[in-house]
Amino acid sequence: MAWWYSRQDGSEGDGMIQLGNAAKTVWVRTRDGDPGVLPIHGRHYSKRHYRDGRTPHKIVGPGEYIMLILPDYSALFVWRKFISGDGQDGVNCAVFRNESGLRSSDLILDAEQWARHKWPRERFYTYINPQKIQSVNPGYCFLCAGWSRCGQSKGGLVILEKLWRETA
Repeated sequence: MAWWYSRQDGSEGDGMIQLGNAAKTVWVRTRDGDPGVLPIHGRHYSKRHYRDGRTPHKIVGPGEYIMLILPDYSALFVWRKFISGDGQDGVNCAVFRNESGLRSSDLILDAEQWARHKWPRERFYTYINPQKIQSVNPGYCFLCAGWSRCGQSKGGLVILEKLWRETA
């Protein structure tokens, strides 16, 4: 598997990043269709279940994407840039599931670096279904990573975003 990340200074690294107070961890870039991704994706609330029993081997729809996993497949993050049917603009966090012992907000911040490398200056956004989250504060890990609430979809999903801003 080929993988990389971009440091804040613009150089590329070997995949090791210090995440806050957490131990060093690695997001590994993989491709849609990686069979190791299917079990963790199957436990994400957004997984589509087909009436005819089909189990697709790919999980990302059309458009550009970055799929990230931890080497032990205990966390999954999918960025997707596509034409949104509801008018959202930017890069969508299509899937984030963390079953590792690492803090979700740290993993989100790390995954943002991957997306910034591919799509500089883009707005990030995601949808949270409060009915399918056990937390009393849906999206809390994103809020801890500097995201903010920006609205609600017609279907009742909470929309969170993180705007690009120049850092000194």
